[in-house]
Amino acid sequence: MIEKKHRGFKYFLGHRSPTEILIFGFALFILFGAFLLMLPVSAQSGQATGFVNALFTSTSSVCVTGLVVVDTGTYWSVFGQAVICFLVEIGGLGFMSFATMFFVLAGKRITIKDRILIQSSVNMDSLSGIVRFVKYIFFSAIAIQAIGAILLSFVFVPDFGLTTGIGFSVFHSVTSFCNAGFDLMGDYKSLTGYVDNFMVNFVICTLIVLGGLGFAVTSDLIYVRKFRKMSMHSKVVLVSTGFLLIAGFVLFFIFEFNNPKTMGNLSWHGKFLASMFQSVTPRTAGCNTIDVAGLTKPSIFLTMLLMFVGASPGSTGGGVKTTTVAIVLMTVGSVLYGKKDVIAFKRTILGPLIRRAISILVIASGLVFFMIFVLLCTEPQASFDVVVFEVLSAFGTVGLTMGLTPHLSIAGKLAISLTMFIGRLGPLTIAYAISRSEKRARENVGTIKLPEGNIMIG
Repeated sequence: MIEKKHRGFKYFLGHRSPTEILIFGFALFILFGAFLLMLPVSAQSGQATGFVNALFTSTSSVCVTGLVVVDTGTYWSVFGQAVICFLVEIGGLGFMSFATMFFVLAGKRITIKDRILIQSSVNMDSLSGIVRFVKYIFFSAIAIQAIGAILLSFVFVPDFGLTTGIGFSVFHSVTSFCNAGFDLMGDYKSLTGYVDNFMVNFVICTLIVLGGLGFAVTSDLIYVRKFRKMSMHSKVVLVSTGFLLIAGFVLFFIFEFNNPKTMGNLSWHGKFLASMFQSVTPRTAGCNTIDVAGLTKPSIFLTMLLMFVGASPGSTGGGVKTTTVAIVLMTVGSVLYGKKDVIAFKRTILGPLIRRAISILVIASGLVFFMIFVLLCTEPQASFDVVVFEVLSAFGTVGLTMGLTPHLSIAGKLAISLTMFIGRLGPLTIAYAISRSEKRARENVGTIKLPEGNIMIG
């Protein structure tokens, strides 16, 4: 009897670390989504979808990316689109958030081990109030997406009719808030038909930014409100996000102002909205209102940088995160100015945080370089800049493409699927693993200290 218990599923999970359970859970949902998308009912043609295409779409959904090998609006049926929307919601909010809400509603007790797993899932530093925070994540996300859907319906219902318009509004509100680049417009057009529509641009951009700030920051915005009283984390996120959005807007406006392939033929109103949208969407969102393949070289490079940085910790977005880059840049600044400590908002940033940020940045860069090399081998027909753009889009869980995704080989699809999976879980799990290692190092501190050594740098 005991032996049977030890072989059970519960025993398996009980002997896994939170990081391993997170990876296992995401992989399980991806396989489950792929199975649903393979069903004939999921495609408009009524024919079964191949495993690789279904797996790619499911991975892109759960990892809230938005890269597609088949057009979402024309290939998938209403059932298939509903499956994609559900997977995006699961991936954006985290399956542990849904599991926690199920346990709470069912009246089940949340154990310490459950709380530790939830903590790693939502990227929080403390176990205190973790269940209450998950409730806030769940209900605030539903409320924000509902408001977004209502506002979008004022545009989509007149354009597509009542039923389809409501469906479009809900789908695009969910995918925007979860920072996924899926759309239902058909023929890979994304939102290019609404490039000068204020309502669509404003609502989609607001949803993307709110989803990308992180739930801890939105909680401060709602309950604390005053910037000087907010947590240091919220201050760094808001300042870095604001800088990236403003800088991106200004640079895209300059680079694309006279480009006939993107903004050249638009009015001043259209140029303003297009610049704003293009500054927001590389922050792991993925939908677009102008032709990405038509961007100028400087704009392509700028988009790559924004995709690599991504959103903020504890959000629905990917990338190496704004705080990671901010801490590394502040560290460099302190070295250049000859300061001993790294200081931000009258607070000293601790050494473990600096080491963690540098480690994440280096590991993420290494993974990106490796995947670029792999894709260059699998897609010899693609140019170097298109391959780099594709990999960064996948790793940052963005969803923008210069047209390569639908033409990927089977090996390329699998490589990009793996890149999306690593991009969604990589920085989070790396940060958690590093923090655990640092904790073990502190616990194992001995009395023996080895002699110091010197290495020349630079």
